[in-house]
Amino acid sequence: MNPSFYHILHLFSLFVLTAHTYMAFANPAPENRRSTMMITGIASLLVLASGFGLLAKLYSNHLAGWMVVKLVCWLGLSALSGIVYRKAHLRGLFSFLGLTLILVALLMVYLKPF
Repeated sequence: MNPSFYHILHLFSLFVLTAHTYMAFANPAPENRRSTMMITGIASLLVLASGFGLLAKLYSNHLAGWMVVKLVCWLGLSALSGIVYRKAHLRGLFSFLGLTLILVALLMVYLKPF
């Protein structure tokens, strides 16, 4: 497949994952949990699959250090929507942590320090 397809799918999935994670922060009501967890789970899986698709197409399956940092950021962001339903009183801290993970992932993409 064309790397542009993977790139667009990767970005779209990241937007969906981020939006629904912050939607869970805004309203961690138990009745919203099931749909939010399904959407963030599917989006997280698409982020992972499209990211590895880009890795295969653009970098010939060579995993650089900045990519490992992005994987850790992805894992942290994917976990936040589930955690906020259990620890709703820490929403402010989780929100800051989510923004930090997103910033670090963006810095890794554009600066590629490792």
